[in-house]
Amino acid sequence: MENSKKDKIYRIIMLIVITATITFMITSIGVYNYLTKTPDGIEALLEKITISKNTEDLNKKFELIKQHLEQYYIGEIDEKSMAEMALKGYVAGLGDEYTEYLLQDEYEELMVSVTGDYIGIGIYMASDVEGNIVVLMPIKNSPAEEAGLKEGDKIISIDGESCVGMETELVSNKIKGKEGTKVELEILRGDETIKKTIERRTVKIEDSRSEVLEGNIGYIQLSTFDTDCSKNIKNYLLKFKEQGINSVIIDLRDNTGGIVTEAIDFSELFVEKGNIIMRSYNKIAKETVVESSNSNPFDMNVVILVNEYSASATEIVTAALKDNGAATIVGTVTYGKGVMQNIVPLSEGNGALKVTVEEFKTPKGDKINKVGITPDVIVEDNTETKEDEQLQKAIEILK
Repeated sequence: MENSKKDKIYRIIMLIVITATITFMITSIGVYNYLTKTPDGIEALLEKITISKNTEDLNKKFELIKQHLEQYYIGEIDEKSMAEMALKGYVAGLGDEYTEYLLQDEYEELMVSVTGDYIGIGIYMASDVEGNIVVLMPIKNSPAEEAGLKEGDKIISIDGESCVGMETELVSNKIKGKEGTKVELEILRGDETIKKTIERRTVKIEDSRSEVLEGNIGYIQLSTFDTDCSKNIKNYLLKFKEQGINSVIIDLRDNTGGIVTEAIDFSELFVEKGNIIMRSYNKIAKETVVESSNSNPFDMNVVILVNEYSASATEIVTAALKDNGAATIVGTVTYGKGVMQNIVPLSEGNGALKVTVEEFKTPKGDKINKVGITPDVIVEDNTETKEDEQLQKAIEILK
């Protein structure tokens, strides 16, 4: 129970990051089609673009602004940066919070969330009220853990450059780098200053964990729907079965989503063959119905834990298991992100376009976007108490 409570506290700390990046999470059935089957993404887009009078007028406005800036602006002009931000603003003009032009570093971050891997040293960090960069925890089996970095360490310089007061994102970019290269960190641990030289390498981010709770109840926590996460969940369930465990809690609180195909595979672990997992609708309102293809789903007593930060792919799973009577949903109303995006890479090194292409609904046809899913059992989690009320309710139901 103490471990569960500690995880809950950690999740609360990370909500700042989660809420800031929730719209950055990928939720696309077609992501791999774009990444693997559309190598010339920008060329494919250009074939569909026609020059209109509006385009000509826009070019004239840009040229007028450029001339005025060149004549009067007293600072330095970085035209590449300005062009990138112009593209971001152009796409943002749609008013869709999930459709955006991604700079190259944003695109790379997105791919990290998809694959669960990145090149760096492997730490979770945040900025405290004094502007210090604090290590929340090193990732298991990462270079940071092997180098002895600990929770609470303050990073005060990177390769000799002070990072006190620096934005967390900038610190992250400076720590990351090419595989095999090294970064020197100056660490403040209590009153002691320590220097650590750490070699960067591919770090595998663990998307899930499992344990057995009192009462012979299996517990699985899944933080994101990244590559192969459904296979990991299946392995946990098989191990529980081997131990004679037939009741499972799957914790999807604070899980902001991920790859839609993984959410479908996850749902198939519990939904009978032929039953509907989700319905989706494209621009011409054509409905696509996704059905389970699994003729041998797990026959277990399942409780799904959700909260207001459970979004997107998490809501696909929640709706599928709820509507098919495969699980009891416990917690609070989910986030309400019922749309999917595709990713179009704009040639190597030039960012990408993330665009909303479909809306999905529950198997029964209920709307999710900006509505969310109401749990079967609504339980608020009181963060001022030591007890995890939502987890306790799940245990109570399974007992």
